[in-house]
Amino acid sequence: MRAVVQRVGSARIRVGDECVGEMGEGLLALVGVGRDDGPKQAEDLASKLVHLRVFLDENGKMNRSLIDTGGQLGVVSQFTLFGDARRGRRPSYADAAPPEQAEPLIRAVIEAAGAAGVSVVTGRFRAMMEVELVNLGPVTILLDTDRRF
Repeated sequence: MRAVVQRVGSARIRVGDECVGEMGEGLLALVGVGRDDGPKQAEDLASKLVHLRVFLDENGKMNRSLIDTGGQLGVVSQFTLFGDARRGRRPSYADAAPPEQAEPLIRAVIEAAGAAGVSVVTGRFRAMMEVELVNLGPVTILLDTDRRF
């Protein structure tokens, strides 16, 4: 699984005219599922997200996590994170998991983060979404459960 994670002051996820998710300070994670991913990768990603130390401590160092701060987590499914544009101008999504594999794994990330005590907001799987956010820092981290980066 892959994620682009941004430290945010706030975020809002809309589907059409409906606001399906809104959050305050925390992390917004755009999450992609690969064909080779399974429950272990979902658990690993959720753990990394809730324990990622990118929030400032009393000394101004990024040393605190969502668990430490009580911040929220936003999870938005994004298959395009597995887009491969190395051979041309139109990305191939052959490495992205099909929806019937990806949706339960996205749910597993959400459930594991919630079970860790973090408040989670989500988008809507397979919907065209508008994601608004205020990136604090800016802080943006790339995660890959296969540790390719």
